Parts: sequence; structure tokens; C-alpha cells
Amino acid sequence: MSDFFPALLEHGFLQRALLACVLAGVGCGVIGSYVVVKRVGFVGGGIAHAILAGMGIAYYLGASPLAGALISALVAAAAIGFITLRWRQDEDILVAAFWSVGMAVGVIFISRTPGYSADLMSYLFGNILLVGKLDLTLMALLDAAIVAVVYFFYKPILATAFDEEFARLRNTRVEAIYIMMLCLIALTVVLLMRIAGLILVIALLVLPAASAALFVSSLRAMMLLAMAFSLALTTGGLVLSYGPDLPAGAGIIVLAGLFYGLCLLSRAGRRRR
Repeated sequence: MSDFFPALLEHGFLQRALLACVLAGVGCGVIGSYVVVKRVGFVGGGIAHAILAGMGIAYYLGASPLAGALISALVAAAAIGFITLRWRQDEDILVAAFWSVGMAVGVIFISRTPGYSADLMSYLFGNILLVGKLDLTLMALLDAAIVAVVYFFYKPILATAFDEEFARLRNTRVEAIYIMMLCLIALTVVLLMRIAGLILVIALLVLPAASAALFVSSLRAMMLLAMAFSLALTTGGLVLSYGPDLPAGAGIIVLAGLFYGLCLLSRAGRRRR
């Protein structure tokens, strides 16, 4: 750990990685709280794995994998929401279909592309040390979009998250809010992709918010606490993994899992007292 801080002053890639932790904490805390309250973590996982299809197609066509990820994430979110609401399909079956088919399509296109791309592998498994200025700009823009939407639509989001029937009685467009939030989940998955990768991103989306839910009861407080937890966990994982040269994304997820376990034990202890 002592090696990290002197290196932080010398190396630009560490400074960009630390800034990425800050930016990731914002989107992760805000949208992760909705995911936990609404219990749609499986939907987030389905969107994350469906992204591989867009990345594979973009890579095959010589386009940016990040652009393919963004487009496919929004398409998958809108499709899952629309089919679930209009055709009344079971959401878990639908998500499983997008999860498996999206990954299969991505694997097919990647296999048909000559050569090997280390950059593409960093999207799959995460490598926060490879975050560039373009990635940081995109993360900042996505954060701004997420925070702006949640700020302006906070009351209908709150109503639909806890009581859809009450929201309908108040003439809230529940279906539109649901699809909008799925799209924000998709944007957050893209936001976190560079840090944890598509394989582990759902854990980073859920665990800090689930930890925050053990201490607070309001959605607003949960979002703020989840942002603080996300920032602490991503930064802590980056610092702890630097010295032993471990994968930072995996280190962040392990730390988040341990932290969630400690929060559960803490709540159990408070209840016994």
C-alpha cells in the first residue's frame, strides 16, 4: 500500500484510474440503489452480458467497441422493458435469453475477427489502469446524464420503486419510468465496464448499494451512502491491488463482497443487542 501514493504522484495512469473510481462511484451509487430496491439485479446482469454482442459486432466492423457497448446496452434495456410490459413475458426468462444469446453473438463475431485484441479483453474483464482521457470524458457525461434524470424524475422514480399501484393512482407513467430506469442501468453498466469488466460489473453495481440499504431506509439517503461506499471500495481495491500487482477489478469486487459481509454481521449484532 505504501508504494501506491508515491506512484500516484508520478504516473498519469494511476491518476486517471483514481478519477475513474470517483466517477464510477456516482453512477454506481445512484442506479445501484434503484436496482437493489426494485430487485432487478438479474436484469442488470442480462444487459451487461448482452453488451458483448454489440462489442463483438463493432470490433468485427472495425468500429469502437465502446460505441458498440453503448448502443447494444440501450437496445437490450429497451427491448427487455418493452417485451416484458407489452407481451407479458416472464422477465427472468427474457433476461436469460438476452444474456445467453447476446454473449453467443459476441463470441461469434469476435471469433470471425482476425487477430487478438487486448483492448477488447479489458472490456470483458476490466482493467482500470488502462482508462484513458476519452473513457473519463464518457464516464463524466454518463454520470451527468444519470444524475440529471434521477434529479428531475426523483418523485416518480421513488413511487414506482416502492409502490407501483400508488404511482398509477397518481397518474404516473409507470411503464415509461421503468424503461427509462432500465436504460439508466444500461448506461451505468457501460460506465463501470472499464473498472470491473462485463463479467463482474453486476457485483459492483449491487454490493455497495446493498450495503447501504442495511443502514438507511430512504432512497435518497441510500443513494448518497452507496456513492460513498462505492468510492471507498473502488479506491480501496485499487490501492490494495497495486502493491502485489493483482487485477484491480477483481480486487475491488472481493473487497466489496467482504465489506457487504461485514455489514451483514454488523446488522445482526445490532439486532441481537
